[in-house]
Amino acid sequence: MKELFFKIRENVKRFESESHEIFSKFETSPSRIINVDQSRKKLKNLSLQQVELFEDSLLCIEQKFYRASIVIGWAGFIDFLENKISSDGLMKVKQVRPAWMKYNSIEEIRENVATEHELIKVAKEIGLISKAEMKRLHGELSRRNECAHPSPYRPDLNEALGYVSGLINLIEKINKKKG
Repeated sequence: MKELFFKIRENVKRFESESHEIFSKFETSPSRIINVDQSRKKLKNLSLQQVELFEDSLLCIEQKFYRASIVIGWAGFIDFLENKISSDGLMKVKQVRPAWMKYNSIEEIRENVATEHELIKVAKEIGLISKAEMKRLHGELSRRNECAHPSPYRPDLNEALGYVSGLINLIEKINKKKG
């Protein structure tokens, strides 16, 4: 009897998994959330704070808080970018921005002189991202701003999931670069 129960339970789990796989291809299906799990699996080589921010962002997607998911996802990404920019003690940053010599940390730079837009430019100048990635990130920052401030922009599941998973994919790409 016990063996039969476990076999039935195993078959139900397999059925559920295969059903989600099939239904996840439909845009309006709740099974689409399976893609969020795929994004979660990519959250490695990040700080605990960054993982928490991206986890919160993905949770917002699951709860259908799409604007919030974009804002929080951006916070996770920009924290990653700032850490990456300052990982050499700001040596490369100070070479391309000599006026920033007096600042000893990325926090001081952020608080005194650099907007997120400017930090993205610096990331390109020190070779962390390409020109195309810089332009893309400036666009993503703009979309984040639309979500963080009053605007008529209302992203849907696809837009929010694409936004957050796109940032996670870019993190993976940046982490693979040497230097």
